[in-house]
Amino acid sequence: MKSQLPNKRGVSLLNDPLLNKGTAFTDAERDALGLRGLLPPRVSTQAEQVTQALENIRGKSSDLEKYLYLGELQDRNEDLFYRVVMDNLNEMMPLVYTPTVGQGCQKYSHIFRRPRGMFLSSKDRGQFKQILQNWPSEDIRIIVVTDGERILGLGDLGANGMGIPVGKLALYTACAGLRPDQCLPITIDVGTNTQSILDDPLYLGLKQPRLRGPAYDELIEEFITASLERFPKACIQFEDFGNSNAFRLLQKYRDRICTFNDDIQGTAGVVLAGLITSLRLTGGRLADKKFLFLGAGEAGIGIGELIVSALVAEGVPEPTARKQCWFVDSKGLVVASRKDLAEHKLHFAHDHAQVTTLLEAVEALKPTALIGCSAQPQTFTETIVKAMGRINKFPVIFALSNPTSKAECTAEQAYTWTEGRAIFASGSPFPACTINGRTLTPGQGNNAYVFPGVGLGVIACEATRVTDEMFYASAKALDKLVTQEDLAKGRIFPDLQRIREVSVAIAVDVAELAFKRGLTRMKAPADIAAHVKAQMYQPDYPSCV
Repeated sequence: MKSQLPNKRGVSLLNDPLLNKGTAFTDAERDALGLRGLLPPRVSTQAEQVTQALENIRGKSSDLEKYLYLGELQDRNEDLFYRVVMDNLNEMMPLVYTPTVGQGCQKYSHIFRRPRGMFLSSKDRGQFKQILQNWPSEDIRIIVVTDGERILGLGDLGANGMGIPVGKLALYTACAGLRPDQCLPITIDVGTNTQSILDDPLYLGLKQPRLRGPAYDELIEEFITASLERFPKACIQFEDFGNSNAFRLLQKYRDRICTFNDDIQGTAGVVLAGLITSLRLTGGRLADKKFLFLGAGEAGIGIGELIVSALVAEGVPEPTARKQCWFVDSKGLVVASRKDLAEHKLHFAHDHAQVTTLLEAVEALKPTALIGCSAQPQTFTETIVKAMGRINKFPVIFALSNPTSKAECTAEQAYTWTEGRAIFASGSPFPACTINGRTLTPGQGNNAYVFPGVGLGVIACEATRVTDEMFYASAKALDKLVTQEDLAKGRIFPDLQRIREVSVAIAVDVAELAFKRGLTRMKAPADIAAHVKAQMYQPDYPSCV
């Protein structure tokens, strides 16, 4: 909790977003803290401030303007920002994160207001240790780091990708109650290969080609070493790294430090939860199903690997489990005879005749679930979705690519083309639609259902590692929270407004697993659930006098 006696006074107190209460400082606080005359005379309640903030947000003419307003609110009063977001999560999450954060990243250098987080660049080689000393908080517990190479479905945005770790950490706090002062967003700027960004006269990052090879690896190693020396209890989350680095960095560090990659493991957790929940509508077991992916990058392969882990846990031999997952990439079906496969695809390269199109793959394999993580919009065509509907009574259609403009199909398309029988989920939100008199509310397969709870559990138990087993546990915990009312609406995830309840359930299961596996720095408390809840930040104003 924040100190009841701020170590700042006057204007410096008003300029500290972690301490500032704005017009909600009481008369006694204004006298004691040198604020008299620096604020309008009337004392506001936090509820009144929320009303004012919502009026401002809803009065903006575009989502990008709303995003900018929320960023400025966060920069001046974090308690108020999180109260607004937490109490209006369904409305605010698309503004704080996807899809609007994609626009924010694309325009980052043109809309930059004030710094948030830290930038470490290849120009700073050898100085990371000293630079990290400039961060004011001592007890950082979660670092979200990106090198900007694969921002959502938008590609290599370089330093403009900073909006992603900033947004992700805002969700950690809003969705799971991680303390804002324990969160640190970092961008490692190693250049960009996007020519339009290099040509932009206002671009704020390094104007150089992206660093590769041993020099890149040495820079990442310096970052890891310096970060954990400065913040020894921190969990490091890799975010939006390109395929060429994401898999190998995860493999390199996952057994050495407390780390995970949300694009690989967090996405897998929420999608596995959706697949488990969909069984309540389709019937059968996970072991009976066949999964076809469009896209064989971080998200797709990560989901496939977690599905395999889940099937193995249910008693399916690993080779059999792998053959239930099939992938189509830019060159067609991933099969064993292909000689052009990247290493991360090899475990899912099965014996089969080569087919070049997704429709051919659907017709040949007859999958029960079609999962899109391709960043290629409108690739789930009417013909393909109708084929899934012909093969399955309740076809599972997950169009997961972000932002909304990259989705493989819309919810309305999936429902319309299957006469309302599709079990649909997407990465970005879609509105409800009415098919044959029935209103269907599409589920958003948002990573925010999983990664905040995993992070809370890891921090609460001071875990030394993050394992795939924890993401399997999170998927099972998430499935348990989906109600019959949710299913009746066509939704396979809980309402986002219940996200803190979801995060607590996941955090407790993650912490219990960490204690069971001996992966913590502390002794297990008598009541793990109570211990987890006690760690959670609440955006309430403390009394300062």
